[in-house]
Amino acid sequence: MITFAALKYANMKIIIAGAGAVGSHLATLLTRENHDIIILDANAEKLANATEGLDLMTLAVSPTSIRGLKEAGVPQADLFIAVTPSETTNMTCCMLAHSLGAKKTVARIDNSEYLQPHNSQFFHNMGIGSLIYPEVLAAQEIIDGVKRSWVRQWCEVHGGSLITLGIKLREEASQLFGKPLKDLCPPDSPFHIVAIKRDEDTIIPGGFDILKLGDIAYFMTARRYVQNIRQLVGKENYPDVKKIMIMGGGRIAVQTCHMLPDYMQAKIIEQDINRCQQLVELLDNDDVMIINGDGRDTKLLLDEGIRQTQAFCALTPETETNILACLAAKRMGVRKTVALVENQDYITMAEKLDIGTIINKKAISASHIYQMMLDADVASVKSLTITDAEVAEFVAAEGSIVTQKPVMKLGLPSDVAIGGIVRPDGEAFLVNGRTQIQPHDRVVIFTRSNQLQYMERYFQKPKQGLLNALGIGS
Repeated sequence: MITFAALKYANMKIIIAGAGAVGSHLATLLTRENHDIIILDANAEKLANATEGLDLMTLAVSPTSIRGLKEAGVPQADLFIAVTPSETTNMTCCMLAHSLGAKKTVARIDNSEYLQPHNSQFFHNMGIGSLIYPEVLAAQEIIDGVKRSWVRQWCEVHGGSLITLGIKLREEASQLFGKPLKDLCPPDSPFHIVAIKRDEDTIIPGGFDILKLGDIAYFMTARRYVQNIRQLVGKENYPDVKKIMIMGGGRIAVQTCHMLPDYMQAKIIEQDINRCQQLVELLDNDDVMIINGDGRDTKLLLDEGIRQTQAFCALTPETETNILACLAAKRMGVRKTVALVENQDYITMAEKLDIGTIINKKAISASHIYQMMLDADVASVKSLTITDAEVAEFVAAEGSIVTQKPVMKLGLPSDVAIGGIVRPDGEAFLVNGRTQIQPHDRVVIFTRSNQLQYMERYFQKPKQGLLNALGIGS
């Protein structure tokens, strides 16, 4: 029998237009999987800086040059990703790439109107397969975080049938410490621990792993048990968020205010007076107040009522400023803080400093783009921001490997955990070793980052030879 690790997948030819922050981050992720990567950018210096130390090809041409696209091999591309700073450039080169023969295209945009469902077919007809607006994705993460001040990260599967909660374990959760997970989460338990972040390590746990003080534990459960978990971890006294203070009036702040629930009020503190005037026009909302000032000014924060504010979001372009501002807000009594951390090197530091929710646009965007690389039926892919792990919702095909045997006999790798299943009729439940996955089930898996392409083979309808090699065939 061959091992799972031996199941290699065909390398993809991926072309990235734009050597900026998102493009370089994607290239870093994808080169770890030995894909054939080419980055295009008209700026040769930017290309050199973005690809330093990476094993990939670069081409200093305009992404809208037909000659340049042909030279890069776009007609043979499996995936073309346009993430330049210009929305127009991204859409144009995706249309050109599609016409030249690229199988899938992704364009980064700056207009949320394009994301409305009724526009999907319109852009598809233009040759743009998927649209990514990082600021909207980041804003949704923020709203998910502030709605539940006691949770570090909240992920919903299949419309909320199943939910993943990332929770920092403090002294109040002492009853969870020291017990093997097989005892803490028996087969009939209403929750499973599917991932653990401990210091700088990410653990996809087994039955003999234990929880420790300071861990961030990722619980998977059904919505009806969320309150039980809140009590279990001792977070029932965390206040509900009704007032939010936002430092920085950029696009993420605007999108966040657009998504505010009716019961929340927000104050945006922005230094640039011209931007303040723009914000007044963009946010014609009685529940949003625009303040011209420096969000680092403690007196200003106190005057504006930060001690009566339940959440503070630092969303300036400067990572260090955001982290320090969140620490100051915590000292002034704010329980829930959110920091935009664009520098990957600062994510671990921000977590060690106990910054609440950490937002990284590059990681969020990469998760959405990564979904397009998978041939199996994948409903969603989400990065667990502060971990080296991802959660994905796969749909089991007829005859796929996961439908052949109970979970305990599938021989899944040690760094993969199946969290839950949503049946076609909407029934949702957690998985144990005896669970038999059925065709068309939506299956939630947790795995280390960049390993999802290994898992997709389990959910596709395979050739009989592969089933026999795995010892699963009839």
